[in-house]
Amino acid sequence: MVVKRTTEPESILAQIKEVRSLKRAGAELYSSLQESEQTLSNLLKGQMELQGLMPWSSNYTFLVSLKQTKEQTNLLGIYKPCQGERPLWDFPDRTLCQREFASYLVSQALGWPNIPTTVLRDGPHGPGSVQLFIDAEYEAHYFNMRDNSTLNEEFRRVALFDFIVNNADRKGGHCLKAKDGRLWVIDHGLTFHTDFKLRTVIWEYCDEDIPTPLLKDLEQLQSHLGESSKLCQILAQFISLREVQAFKKRIGRLIAAGRLPELHPGRNIPFPPV
Repeated sequence: MVVKRTTEPESILAQIKEVRSLKRAGAELYSSLQESEQTLSNLLKGQMELQGLMPWSSNYTFLVSLKQTKEQTNLLGIYKPCQGERPLWDFPDRTLCQREFASYLVSQALGWPNIPTTVLRDGPHGPGSVQLFIDAEYEAHYFNMRDNSTLNEEFRRVALFDFIVNNADRKGGHCLKAKDGRLWVIDHGLTFHTDFKLRTVIWEYCDEDIPTPLLKDLEQLQSHLGESSKLCQILAQFISLREVQAFKKRIGRLIAAGRLPELHPGRNIPFPPV
């Protein structure tokens, strides 16, 4: 797979802003995005210092601090260098960080789900993805949050999102509950494969009708995916053209069906599930 990769900060920032502009109609979302301009600047340009390896990760994943001297700001991020990715038989080598970023871009164009601000940039171990660290409740995961009725709509959005990006690894521990109660989802490296790869623990909503507001969001996203659209051009810098085409087809099938996907036979839950 040949992908035109760039980690130049101004280019990454311009791409994020371009994609975010597609969702200007969502006033509440866009307001929150404006508030993250400083976060974006820190993630892209802050001086990165390694704090240590994150436990239980299959790939090299570092907790880092990011400092900007002029603004006297400091925040924590999660740095995943592409050269630290474990080779997989079914995904091209050193592309998982790009898939993390492509997933984030789609969430920004769509308006959901909540994925922490994610960028591509160079770091101490070379180029990789850097994502804002979420200070989450340590014990919270999908299996002890799914009965919380206030989160049902959020989890339904995650289920839809995982289908369109073809997420092969939605574990329960990839659903985080921040200290303010907000739900966040992380780890989107195994996405956008051309073959059907959906493996997730979130099957409670399968074969349900897609709520009208979410269906309209999907239709709006589809309207920005024409052959020469800016969104397709941006995505094609991080995933292959065949993967972009497969992504568009999954959205089309979902809109035509008007229902969340059915539980499919075979391996449909990742291991381990948490």
